[in-house]
Amino acid sequence: MTVHSQGVATSAPEDAPRKSAGESQTPPPSSGSKEVLQRPRGRRGLPSGLLPYLLVAPAVISLLVLLGYPLIKNIILSFQQVNKRELITRKPEFIGVDNYKELLGSSDFWTVVVRSFVFTALNVLVIMLIGTLLGILLNSLGKKMRLVLSLALVMAWAMPVVASVTVFKWLFDEQFGVANWVMRTLGFSGYEQHNWFETGNSTLVIITVLIAWGSIPFVALNMYAGLTTVGTELYEAARMDGASGWRIFWAVVFPIMKPFFLITTFLEVIWVFKAFAQVYAMNAGGPDRGSETLPVFAYIEGAGQQHYGMAAAISVLTIIMLIAVMSFYFRLILKQEEEQ
Repeated sequence: MTVHSQGVATSAPEDAPRKSAGESQTPPPSSGSKEVLQRPRGRRGLPSGLLPYLLVAPAVISLLVLLGYPLIKNIILSFQQVNKRELITRKPEFIGVDNYKELLGSSDFWTVVVRSFVFTALNVLVIMLIGTLLGILLNSLGKKMRLVLSLALVMAWAMPVVASVTVFKWLFDEQFGVANWVMRTLGFSGYEQHNWFETGNSTLVIITVLIAWGSIPFVALNMYAGLTTVGTELYEAARMDGASGWRIFWAVVFPIMKPFFLITTFLEVIWVFKAFAQVYAMNAGGPDRGSETLPVFAYIEGAGQQHYGMAAAISVLTIIMLIAVMSFYFRLILKQEEEQ
């Protein structure tokens, strides 16, 4: 209470207004101060979508160093003339596309190209057919027999290439080979000392058997692994409808296993097309270079004839042809992923 000069008492205003029970007691900031919002302290997160690229980066960098650099050097070498003289003087001569012109105009080169594609197609056909049948057999066998067959397939698959080539050369040996003994035992004449490596075609047939023997286990085991994912109720429903074994395979198994067939065929084409050790170790591309495929042809031109620029051009053309062929499978695989 205050008393004015006139003697009238009036009530003075309170120093601070009373706050209601539900209002905040924090005083409002002054008009001149700025409110600063601080982020909670802690480790900063990576930008959205960057983590997958960081995880893949080491593998990509390794591929670029180990594969990209040699590929670029090989392409550069294909435009140069590097023979004995240039190898000694270490002064390669740049000749442009002359190596490619000589190759594309050579009948020997195109003969090897056709042979390589036919050889690859026959190998992949045999491997996929027998491997699929063995995979179905593994799925239908009991545990003990499945284990025995699986071990046999794994041992064939794990055998080193040079060791398997040595075994096959002994099997088809002219004098002591098992193949000649079997043919004589069956009553066929002319197999006393038959030379199975007399022609390029017969040599390629033996190499086909060798490559198929080493590649079928991969297809069979993967086929069996894929069949284990097919539900038994689908088989039972198909049998109740009266479907035969082949009908069940084409109507039930094949649609489900289609991605497996695409990927496996894709891999087998690459592996067979670039097969080198089996072809060269069997008969060094002979006789008379009649069993050469493109990888062996490039090696003989380079290391054998010491035409390194020409060998590099052969390898570049091989890569281009393989990419052109495999682009068809790329489209099928991408189409299959879109459908799923």
